[in-house]
Amino acid sequence: MARILIIDDEEAVRLTLSQALECEGHTVIEAANGAAGLKRFEAEPVDLVITDILMPDKEGLETIRDLRRLRSDLKIIAISGGGRNDNVNFLEMAGRLGADATLKKPFSIDDLCRVVSTCLDGLARRKGA
Repeated sequence: MARILIIDDEEAVRLTLSQALECEGHTVIEAANGAAGLKRFEAEPVDLVITDILMPDKEGLETIRDLRRLRSDLKIIAISGGGRNDNVNFLEMAGRLGADATLKKPFSIDDLCRVVSTCLDGLARRKGA
């Protein structure tokens, strides 16, 4: 299975997502914001990153951009409950900056697992697995 990094400032969200993904057989590491997430990413290689958009210290859009610079083939899923602000759709912007998929909070665990599976299937095909 995959190694997944979850970046979200809400501990309850990280815990819920981690438990669901671990039940699917994945190894999960966590970070509470984009700055901490980038440090974890550089220290521990992962196959997929799930990042919130609206966070303190380093928000998700900047985090996605930085992750793309570090590894262009990384699979990234952006999540947000923020929706729109000042005519900016954060999830749409995340897609333009390089997120492979987006999920609007609240989403179901089934939706999460489906999107993770789709992203990882694409990764496995590229690796020839």
